[in-house]
Amino acid sequence: MNRKQTVIFGIHAVESALKQRPRDIRVLQLVEGRDDRRLNALADLARNQGVSIERVSKDTLKEMSLGRHQGAVAVMAGASVGGAKKELLEADLPELIAQQDGPGVWLVLDGVTDPHNLGACLRSADAAGVTAVLIPKDKSADITPVVSKVACGAAETVTLVKVTNLARALETLKQAGVWVYGMAGEAQQTLYDVDLKGSVAIVMGAEGDGLRRLTRETCDGLVKLPMLGSVTSLNVSVATGVSLYEVVRQRRG
Repeated sequence: MNRKQTVIFGIHAVESALKQRPRDIRVLQLVEGRDDRRLNALADLARNQGVSIERVSKDTLKEMSLGRHQGAVAVMAGASVGGAKKELLEADLPELIAQQDGPGVWLVLDGVTDPHNLGACLRSADAAGVTAVLIPKDKSADITPVVSKVACGAAETVTLVKVTNLARALETLKQAGVWVYGMAGEAQQTLYDVDLKGSVAIVMGAEGDGLRRLTRETCDGLVKLPMLGSVTSLNVSVATGVSLYEVVRQRRG
């Protein structure tokens, strides 16, 4: 594979790229010799969007995608995936806050480094209608083809804010009236004890290490999910989904 080429692979991720970013796609590669309803739908969408289509061998797709292609690879223009629909920086945060109409929901990931976890968190964020996802510029997974595939299209729809100083970004949210809650296993109250109907930010810690000290100290409060079995914690992407949908539940109620 040409190292300067960037690819998006997997049915859902490619479909989202065709819908959201067709001009960024150099060519859609589909596995040859396979009459598949989902692949045919991708081909129809590509033709409607004016994207070129190539039929290539399984071995070619495997080389392009590390073997996780599901029969479809979108070769992107440029040297990077391009990431989220709106990839912003910390300086853009005040304007993004000002644009909100009604209470927002912010997901903050304090150093999630596993691309599979980041992709799953983005997928939950999209499903729960999150305003934006904040991640640190350093010590965090970036938007890669693996993240895009796991996110099943959410990497192309969720607004992502990369911040230089996470604690400072949390202070910016707090000054705008956003209540910031950090998820921590040692917290005294559970997430279900907190009113989440106003503008809130849910802060998730890194795999294994949890929240960093300064992040923890900047939060308005620490909350936890009740653990009723023998395990002491959940995977960060699972905990993210549960937490965001408690926000959804309270607001629908």
